[in-house]
Amino acid sequence: MLRLFSIHQNVIQEIEHDAENLSSVINGAQWIDVHEPNEFDRSLLMKLLHTELPESNDIEEIEASARCFVDKSGIHIHSLFMTQSEGRHQTVSVACILQKERLITIRDGDIADFRLLRMRARRGQVESRSPQDLLVTLLEQKVENHADSLEDLHRELEAVSYLVLEDETSELEDAIGKLARLEDTNGKIRLCLMDTQRDISFLLRHLSVQSSEQETLREIMRDIETLMSHTTFLFDKINFLMDSTQGFINIEQNKIIKIFSIAAVVFLPPTLIASMYGMNFEFMPELKWAFGYPWAIGLMIAAGFAPYLYFKRKGWLK
Repeated sequence: MLRLFSIHQNVIQEIEHDAENLSSVINGAQWIDVHEPNEFDRSLLMKLLHTELPESNDIEEIEASARCFVDKSGIHIHSLFMTQSEGRHQTVSVACILQKERLITIRDGDIADFRLLRMRARRGQVESRSPQDLLVTLLEQKVENHADSLEDLHRELEAVSYLVLEDETSELEDAIGKLARLEDTNGKIRLCLMDTQRDISFLLRHLSVQSSEQETLREIMRDIETLMSHTTFLFDKINFLMDSTQGFINIEQNKIIKIFSIAAVVFLPPTLIASMYGMNFEFMPELKWAFGYPWAIGLMIAAGFAPYLYFKRKGWLK
Protein backbone atom coordinates (compact mmCIF):
# COMPACT_ATOMS: atom_id res chain seq x y z
CA MET A 1 0.00 0.00 0.00
CA LEU A 2 1.30 3.43 -0.95
CA ARG A 3 0.50 6.59 0.99
CA LEU A 4 1.72 9.86 -0.47
CA PHE A 5 2.26 13.20 1.27
CA SER A 6 3.37 16.63 0.17
CA ILE A 7 4.70 19.69 1.97
CA HIS A 8 2.51 22.75 1.43
CA GLN A 9 3.32 25.96 3.28
CA ASN A 10 5.52 24.04 5.72
CA VAL A 11 2.68 21.64 6.59
CA ILE A 12 2.46 17.95 5.68
CA GLN A 13 -0.66 17.06 3.68
CA GLU A 14 -1.81 13.67 2.41
CA ILE A 15 -2.26 13.39 -1.35
CA GLU A 16 -5.39 11.68 -2.60
CA HIS A 17 -4.66 9.42 -5.56
CA ASP A 18 -6.03 6.55 -7.59
CA ALA A 19 -4.56 4.04 -10.02
CA GLU A 20 -4.82 6.41 -12.97
CA ASN A 21 -2.82 9.33 -11.61
CA LEU A 22 -0.54 7.37 -9.29
CA SER A 23 2.52 7.67 -11.51
CA SER A 24 2.28 11.45 -11.82
CA VAL A 25 1.55 11.96 -8.14
CA ILE A 26 4.53 9.89 -6.94
CA ASN A 27 7.07 12.21 -8.52
CA GLY A 28 5.57 15.20 -6.73
CA ALA A 29 5.33 13.58 -3.28
CA GLN A 30 7.78 14.63 -0.55
CA TRP A 31 6.98 11.60 1.63
CA ILE A 32 6.19 8.16 0.24
CA ASP A 33 5.09 5.69 2.93
CA VAL A 34 5.22 2.11 1.61
CA HIS A 35 3.33 -0.35 3.80
CA GLU A 36 3.73 -4.07 3.00
CA PRO A 37 4.61 -3.44 -0.66
CA ASN A 38 3.77 -6.03 -3.29
CA GLU A 39 5.78 -6.66 -6.43
CA PHE A 40 3.76 -4.09 -8.40
CA ASP A 41 4.41 -1.35 -5.82
CA ARG A 42 8.11 -2.12 -5.70
CA SER A 43 8.58 -2.21 -9.45
CA LEU A 44 6.58 1.00 -9.93
CA LEU A 45 8.61 2.91 -7.36
CA MET A 46 11.94 1.65 -8.67
CA LYS A 47 10.92 2.59 -12.22
CA LEU A 48 9.65 6.08 -11.40
CA LEU A 49 12.20 7.06 -8.75
CA HIS A 50 15.22 5.19 -10.15
CA THR A 51 15.83 3.92 -6.63
CA GLU A 52 16.64 0.43 -5.40
CA LEU A 53 14.24 -0.58 -2.63
CA PRO A 54 15.64 -2.91 0.07
CA GLU A 55 14.19 -6.37 0.56
CA SER A 56 12.68 -7.42 3.89
CA ASN A 57 15.73 -9.54 4.74
CA ASP A 58 18.03 -6.57 4.12
CA ILE A 59 15.96 -4.36 6.42
CA GLU A 60 16.29 -6.86 9.29
CA GLU A 61 20.11 -6.96 9.15
CA ILE A 62 21.61 -6.06 12.53
CA GLU A 63 25.10 -4.95 11.45
CA ALA A 64 25.63 -1.22 11.88
CA SER A 65 27.04 -0.91 8.36
CA ALA A 66 23.91 -2.57 6.94
CA ARG A 67 21.47 -0.39 8.87
CA CYS A 68 22.95 3.07 8.25
CA PHE A 69 24.77 3.92 5.04
CA VAL A 70 24.91 6.32 2.12
CA ASP A 71 24.78 5.38 -1.55
CA LYS A 72 23.67 6.93 -4.83
CA SER A 73 19.99 6.52 -3.85
CA GLY A 74 20.39 8.69 -0.75
CA ILE A 75 20.86 8.30 2.99
CA HIS A 76 19.62 4.93 4.26
CA ILE A 77 18.52 4.37 7.86
CA HIS A 78 16.92 1.12 9.01
CA SER A 79 15.31 2.07 12.30
CA LEU A 80 13.56 -0.14 14.88
CA PHE A 81 9.98 0.76 15.81
CA MET A 82 7.62 -0.77 18.35
CA THR A 83 4.38 -2.48 17.41
CA GLN A 84 1.87 -4.54 19.39
CA SER A 85 0.49 -7.91 18.36
CA GLU A 86 -1.71 -10.23 20.44
CA GLY A 87 -1.03 -8.27 23.61
CA ARG A 88 2.77 -8.39 23.25
CA HIS A 89 5.15 -5.77 21.92
CA GLN A 90 7.30 -6.54 18.90
CA THR A 91 10.04 -4.65 17.08
CA VAL A 92 9.74 -3.86 13.39
CA SER A 93 12.51 -2.47 11.20
CA VAL A 94 11.57 0.45 8.96
CA ALA A 95 13.76 1.36 6.01
CA CYS A 96 14.04 5.12 5.57
CA ILE A 97 15.59 6.46 2.36
CA LEU A 98 16.22 10.18 2.56
CA GLN A 99 16.73 11.96 -0.73
CA LYS A 100 17.03 15.66 -1.45
CA GLU A 101 13.47 15.93 -2.73
CA ARG A 102 11.66 13.18 -0.80
CA LEU A 103 11.58 10.73 2.10
CA ILE A 104 10.70 7.08 1.43
CA THR A 105 9.72 4.77 4.30
CA ILE A 106 9.28 1.04 3.76
CA ARG A 107 7.77 -1.18 6.45
CA ASP A 108 5.92 -4.45 6.90
CA GLY A 109 4.13 -3.92 10.20
CA ASP A 110 1.29 -1.59 11.18
CA ILE A 111 3.13 0.82 13.49
CA ALA A 112 1.41 3.21 15.88
CA ASP A 113 3.95 5.98 15.21
CA PHE A 114 2.98 6.10 11.55
CA ARG A 115 -0.74 5.98 12.31
CA LEU A 116 -0.36 8.91 14.69
CA LEU A 117 1.72 10.89 12.19
CA ARG A 118 -0.86 10.32 9.43
CA MET A 119 -3.68 11.38 11.75
CA ARG A 120 -1.82 14.55 12.71
CA ALA A 121 -1.03 15.23 9.04
CA ARG A 122 -4.73 15.01 8.12
CA ARG A 123 -5.43 17.61 10.80
CA GLY A 124 -2.63 19.85 9.56
CA GLN A 125 -0.63 19.47 12.79
CA VAL A 126 2.69 18.29 11.32
CA GLU A 127 4.96 21.17 10.39
CA SER A 128 7.91 20.42 8.14
CA ARG A 129 10.11 22.46 5.85
CA SER A 130 11.79 19.60 4.01
CA PRO A 131 11.95 15.78 3.84
CA GLN A 132 14.92 15.75 6.21
CA ASP A 133 12.93 17.85 8.68
CA LEU A 134 10.14 15.29 8.38
CA LEU A 135 12.58 12.47 9.20
CA VAL A 136 13.68 14.37 12.32
CA THR A 137 10.00 14.80 13.26
CA LEU A 138 9.40 11.07 12.81
CA LEU A 139 12.32 10.20 15.09
CA GLU A 140 11.19 12.78 17.65
CA GLN A 141 7.68 11.33 17.72
CA LYS A 142 9.12 7.83 18.02
CA VAL A 143 11.06 8.78 21.16
CA GLU A 144 8.01 10.54 22.62
CA ASN A 145 5.94 7.39 22.13
CA HIS A 146 8.66 5.33 23.82
CA ALA A 147 8.52 7.74 26.76
CA ASP A 148 4.74 7.24 26.97
CA SER A 149 5.24 3.46 26.80
CA LEU A 150 7.72 3.63 29.67
CA GLU A 151 5.21 5.63 31.74
CA ASP A 152 2.55 2.97 31.10
CA LEU A 153 5.04 0.24 31.93
CA HIS A 154 5.96 1.97 35.20
CA ARG A 155 2.28 2.14 36.20
CA GLU A 156 1.81 -1.54 35.44
CA LEU A 157 4.92 -2.33 37.44
CA GLU A 158 3.55 -0.41 40.43
CA ALA A 159 0.38 -2.52 40.27
CA VAL A 160 2.43 -5.74 40.17
CA SER A 161 4.55 -4.44 43.05
CA TYR A 162 1.39 -4.10 45.16
CA LEU A 163 0.35 -7.65 44.29
CA VAL A 164 3.73 -9.06 45.27
CA LEU A 165 4.59 -7.04 48.36
CA GLU A 166 1.22 -6.08 49.89
CA ASP A 167 -1.68 -8.18 48.59
CA GLU A 168 -1.71 -11.37 50.66
CA THR A 169 -4.40 -12.98 48.49
CA SER A 170 -2.62 -12.53 45.15
CA GLU A 171 -1.45 -15.41 42.97
CA LEU A 172 2.33 -15.11 42.87
CA GLU A 173 2.61 -17.36 39.81
CA ASP A 174 0.54 -14.83 37.85
CA ALA A 175 2.82 -12.05 39.07
CA ILE A 176 5.83 -13.87 37.61
CA GLY A 177 4.11 -13.99 34.21
CA LYS A 178 3.32 -10.27 34.36
CA LEU A 179 6.88 -9.42 35.38
CA ALA A 180 8.29 -11.48 32.52
CA ARG A 181 6.06 -9.63 30.04
CA LEU A 182 7.06 -6.23 31.47
CA GLU A 183 10.73 -7.18 31.32
CA ASP A 184 10.35 -8.18 27.68
CA THR A 185 8.62 -4.88 26.83
CA ASN A 186 11.22 -2.85 28.70
CA GLY A 187 14.02 -4.66 26.88
CA LYS A 188 12.49 -3.96 23.48
CA ILE A 189 11.97 -0.29 24.31
CA ARG A 190 15.61 -0.05 25.35
CA LEU A 191 16.66 -1.76 22.13
CA CYS A 192 14.65 0.76 20.06
CA LEU A 193 16.14 3.66 22.02
CA MET A 194 19.68 2.40 21.44
CA ASP A 195 18.92 1.97 17.75
CA THR A 196 17.49 5.52 17.56
CA GLN A 197 20.57 6.84 19.32
CA ARG A 198 22.73 5.25 16.64
CA ASP A 199 20.50 6.63 13.87
CA ILE A 200 20.72 10.19 15.18
CA SER A 201 24.48 9.97 15.54
CA PHE A 202 24.66 8.85 11.91
CA LEU A 203 22.39 11.72 10.81
CA LEU A 204 24.47 14.30 12.65
CA ARG A 205 27.54 13.08 10.78
CA HIS A 206 26.06 12.77 7.29
CA LEU A 207 23.08 15.13 7.14
CA SER A 208 23.56 18.79 6.30
CA VAL A 209 20.81 19.90 8.64
CA GLN A 210 19.99 23.42 9.67
CA SER A 211 20.85 24.73 13.12
CA SER A 212 17.29 24.24 14.39
CA GLU A 213 17.27 20.62 13.18
CA GLN A 214 20.67 19.99 14.75
CA GLU A 215 19.40 21.32 18.06
CA THR A 216 16.29 19.13 17.78
CA LEU A 217 18.44 16.06 17.15
CA ARG A 218 20.62 16.88 20.14
CA GLU A 219 17.53 17.35 22.32
CA ILE A 220 16.31 13.93 21.17
CA MET A 221 19.69 12.47 22.13
CA ARG A 222 19.40 13.99 25.61
CA ASP A 223 15.88 12.59 25.95
CA ILE A 224 17.13 9.17 24.90
CA GLU A 225 19.87 9.24 27.54
CA THR A 226 17.27 10.07 30.19
CA LEU A 227 14.95 7.29 28.98
CA MET A 228 17.84 4.82 28.91
CA SER A 229 18.48 5.56 32.59
CA HIS A 230 14.80 5.01 33.28
CA THR A 231 14.84 1.63 31.54
CA THR A 232 17.81 0.66 33.73
CA PHE A 233 15.80 1.63 36.83
CA LEU A 234 12.85 -0.45 35.58
CA PHE A 235 15.12 -3.44 34.94
CA ASP A 236 16.42 -3.22 38.52
CA LYS A 237 12.89 -2.98 39.94
CA ILE A 238 11.64 -5.86 37.81
CA ASN A 239 14.56 -8.02 38.96
CA PHE A 240 13.89 -7.05 42.59
CA LEU A 241 10.22 -7.98 42.29
CA MET A 242 11.09 -11.19 40.47
CA ASP A 243 13.50 -12.20 43.25
CA SER A 244 10.93 -11.23 45.90
CA THR A 245 8.21 -13.24 44.18
CA GLN A 246 10.40 -16.29 43.93
CA GLY A 247 11.38 -15.84 47.58
CA PHE A 248 7.75 -15.69 48.69
CA ILE A 249 6.94 -18.77 46.60
CA ASN A 250 9.85 -20.60 48.25
CA ILE A 251 8.57 -19.58 51.69
CA GLU A 252 5.11 -20.95 50.86
CA GLN A 253 6.63 -24.17 49.60
CA ASN A 254 8.79 -24.44 52.72
CA LYS A 255 5.66 -24.08 54.87
CA ILE A 256 4.06 -26.98 53.04
CA ILE A 257 7.20 -29.10 53.39
CA LYS A 258 7.35 -28.15 57.08
CA ILE A 259 3.79 -29.40 57.60
CA PHE A 260 4.61 -32.72 55.95
CA SER A 261 7.81 -33.05 58.00
CA ILE A 262 6.02 -32.40 61.29
CA ALA A 263 3.25 -34.81 60.33
CA ALA A 264 5.83 -37.49 59.53
CA VAL A 265 7.56 -36.98 62.91
CA VAL A 266 4.22 -37.00 64.80
CA PHE A 267 3.10 -40.28 63.21
CA LEU A 268 6.48 -41.99 63.44
CA PRO A 269 6.30 -43.08 67.16
CA PRO A 270 2.71 -44.47 66.84
CA THR A 271 3.80 -46.31 63.71
CA LEU A 272 6.75 -47.80 65.59
CA ILE A 273 4.47 -48.99 68.43
CA ALA A 274 1.96 -50.45 65.97
CA SER A 275 4.79 -52.28 64.21
CA MET A 276 6.03 -53.76 67.47
CA TYR A 277 2.64 -55.09 68.52
CA GLY A 278 1.91 -56.25 65.02
CA MET A 279 4.70 -58.87 65.15
CA ASN A 280 3.51 -62.50 65.24
CA PHE A 281 5.83 -64.14 67.75
CA GLU A 282 4.63 -66.99 69.96
CA PHE A 283 5.94 -65.54 73.20
CA MET A 284 4.81 -61.93 73.63
CA PRO A 285 4.15 -60.63 77.20
CA GLU A 286 1.01 -58.68 76.28
CA LEU A 287 -0.39 -61.27 73.84
CA LYS A 288 -3.00 -62.69 76.30
CA TRP A 289 -3.30 -59.57 78.43
CA ALA A 290 -6.91 -58.38 78.73
CA PHE A 291 -5.91 -54.73 78.56
CA GLY A 292 -3.32 -55.20 75.81
CA TYR A 293 -5.37 -53.60 73.03
CA PRO A 294 -6.37 -50.44 75.01
CA TRP A 295 -2.79 -50.21 76.24
CA ALA A 296 -1.42 -50.22 72.67
CA ILE A 297 -3.98 -47.67 71.46
CA GLY A 298 -3.29 -45.35 74.40
CA LEU A 299 0.45 -45.71 73.96
CA MET A 300 0.17 -44.77 70.26
CA ILE A 301 -1.97 -41.71 71.08
CA ALA A 302 0.47 -40.59 73.75
CA ALA A 303 3.42 -41.15 71.42
CA GLY A 304 1.73 -38.99 68.77
CA PHE A 305 0.76 -36.14 71.10
CA ALA A 306 4.14 -35.92 72.76
CA PRO A 307 6.08 -34.57 69.70
CA TYR A 308 3.08 -32.41 68.72
CA LEU A 309 3.07 -30.69 72.13
CA TYR A 310 6.85 -30.33 71.97
CA PHE A 311 6.74 -28.65 68.52
CA LYS A 312 3.92 -26.37 69.66
CA ARG A 313 5.86 -25.32 72.74
CA LYS A 314 8.89 -24.50 70.58
CA GLY A 315 6.70 -22.44 68.20
CA TRP A 316 7.53 -24.53 65.15
CA LEU A 317 3.88 -24.93 64.12
CA LYS A 318 3.38 -21.26 63.20
